[in-house]
Amino acid sequence: MRRRLSVSAATPVWPDGVHLRTFAESAATEVHALLELAYADSEGSVSSFEEWWPSLAQDSEYDPTLCFLACDRAGSLVGFAQCWTTAFVKDLVVHPRYRRRGIGRALLLHIFSVFQRRGFPAVDLKVLINNRSGAVQLYESLGMFLIAR
Repeated sequence: MRRRLSVSAATPVWPDGVHLRTFAESAATEVHALLELAYADSEGSVSSFEEWWPSLAQDSEYDPTLCFLACDRAGSLVGFAQCWTTAFVKDLVVHPRYRRRGIGRALLLHIFSVFQRRGFPAVDLKVLINNRSGAVQLYESLGMFLIAR
């Protein structure tokens, strides 16, 4: 799916008690655990930490400033988005207990703003059309549309 950035996106509204945190390598195990949990009830998957982290950190499109962590008041990770430098959203997950509160929406709006400031014309992501989480509806509500690959 794609969202053109010719028109500014709305400002993210973070749910009460949720804030954005800067990614640091020390958060990698926590991020991986959230990815495993979030993908457990879907058709997505993530490789073992020992495979995932080196593969991610050594990828030519990896930029730690494009990893966005949504945390609760206690500092626990409740959402995560990781983008490639080519304005592609590689992963976007929300902890199952925190879904449908606006965290995914806020993460995406933040991503749109980041890439618009970087001068990109659009942001892309890949989604399973039969995704049962409501992801497609969320993306469409934010102006994303299907593209042929």
